[in-house]
Amino acid sequence: MAGRSLEKVNRAMAEIASGGIQGSLSAVHLDVTDEASIRQAAQHVHDKHGRLDALINNAAVGCVDPNIKTRMQLSMETNAIGPAVVADAFRPLLLRSANPYSVYVSSGLGSLSMVTNAVPDGVPLFPNMDAYRMSKAALNMLMVVEAEEYAAQGMKVFAMCPGFVVSNLRGTDEAARSGAGFATDPIDSGKLVWRILQGERDQDVR
Repeated sequence: MAGRSLEKVNRAMAEIASGGIQGSLSAVHLDVTDEASIRQAAQHVHDKHGRLDALINNAAVGCVDPNIKTRMQLSMETNAIGPAVVADAFRPLLLRSANPYSVYVSSGLGSLSMVTNAVPDGVPLFPNMDAYRMSKAALNMLMVVEAEEYAAQGMKVFAMCPGFVVSNLRGTDEAARSGAGFATDPIDSGKLVWRILQGERDQDVR
């Protein structure tokens, strides 16, 4: 597990471990807005494991700052540019795997076809969400480009929408975490990622 705050990552690991999972977890510092930390994290994985079987690009912010330049810059840097740099740094390790998966956690709000027809059911639209939606559209294109370039080398590339779930993405107070009460349990999102990594969605691979 990776994150810009090892304290928070270790806390999350403890919560997961308390659920009785099988296997092991380890933590590595990684800030998607800091290229040096990304490269160091990739080197750490290289030195410790020699390869990577799956990369889950999950970092994101839901910035709704009233200043358009502020929210655009932060959203693009964290939600699109950061994942692109992470993918670039870890891709050589993925290509050492016999069955590599690259998964981008995106959003239906970044789908041009979906939002031009109707906003997905159960997703409230808050003010100043333009930057978030644009950044996720960019992330979707990143997934398409990676799939086009690396599918022939055996990489399976996905973009998945976790749905509108309880998360610190919008903030840490209860109203923000719960999305004003609209957010659902993220366990289903986790199960979807697991099914992808188990090959159960390979028919949908880009």
